[in-house]
Amino acid sequence: MISLSSIIETFIADFITLYHGSILPSQFKALAAMKDCRTTQSRVMLVQCNDCEKQVFVPHSCGNRNCPHCQSHECQQWLERQLKKEVPADYFMLTFTIPKELRSLAWQHQRLLYSIMIQCCWETVKTFVQNDSVLQGNAGAITVLHTHSRSLDYHPHIHLVMPAGAINQKKKLWSFKKSEGKTRYLFNHKALAKVFRAKMLDAVNKAALTLPVNYPKTWVVDCKFVGNGEKALVYLGRYLYKGVIQEKDIITCKDGQVTFRYQDSKSKKMLTRTLPGPQFLRLILQHVLPKGFRRTRNFGFLHPNSKRLIALLQYLTGINPNKSSAWFRERPKLTCKCCGGIMKIIKTMIPPSHKSRSFPYKLTKEEAVLVM
Repeated sequence: MISLSSIIETFIADFITLYHGSILPSQFKALAAMKDCRTTQSRVMLVQCNDCEKQVFVPHSCGNRNCPHCQSHECQQWLERQLKKEVPADYFMLTFTIPKELRSLAWQHQRLLYSIMIQCCWETVKTFVQNDSVLQGNAGAITVLHTHSRSLDYHPHIHLVMPAGAINQKKKLWSFKKSEGKTRYLFNHKALAKVFRAKMLDAVNKAALTLPVNYPKTWVVDCKFVGNGEKALVYLGRYLYKGVIQEKDIITCKDGQVTFRYQDSKSKKMLTRTLPGPQFLRLILQHVLPKGFRRTRNFGFLHPNSKRLIALLQYLTGINPNKSSAWFRERPKLTCKCCGGIMKIIKTMIPPSHKSRSFPYKLTKEEAVLVM
């Protein structure tokens, strides 16, 4: 398998030469971190076996949220928190997309436009829930920002997962929409798109940004039934921290070209794409978010401040918050290669030295999540 760090090492000089004028600080920081992740240049920690007392050096991961190696444990923790908020209702995943004419504006004002997109998505569904003849209450939603298409082009859009239910705190009622058969219905996707478009344009104008003159009148919003929401949240959790590409999808790196594979969203077939090395790095780094920007946010009764309300609702409706435990994985422990004993950490963040660079301890795939 071809590692992303080896590709960065090969093409970093050419990449900086070509794109030095447009590299953002957050992108350069991510590039430097992924380049040294679990290599001889990374810091190490000293671990010792509890049984035979053997000591070995273990490389630290870079911990960058764009690295394909790192933050598996953080993804797992996020998924566990979301699944424990399950409520008795059908779940839907709504995808809000801005037209291609606005992508340039989004790229130039990433922090502002991404925040506007997320807030407008929430305001749209909140309005529909409040006005719905069945629901008429406060909505709850989980939003996740994605900036990439399957072929890794710049394509900012918001995935919003929400139950078809609402809480009316004044009347102390839980209302939900229930439909039978294969076709489940929440809201009309064309009506959602019209309201989302109006809210986006209004917010962009209030932010004193200049809209392009040729943006379309018709926007796209997709609304899809996703059962109890488990699989949708698992899917979103995969791309929460670990970058936009898995190393297993990088097929070749030779003659200055990098080839990777991806699944076409329409045909569902696996396709390949080949780019010059520096351009491939540019493709990856354009999806690095501004420093400190939160990709995922919870709203309404699914907000972290509503834990007691969710617990009460689950108790009254007989929902077990731990029934999705099949998705929960215990964090693996480092084990000694000599005797199989559990190893404990003695010292961390040791600078790389001639002695520690050999890394006599080789991490398994499961153990790799420990050194994040």
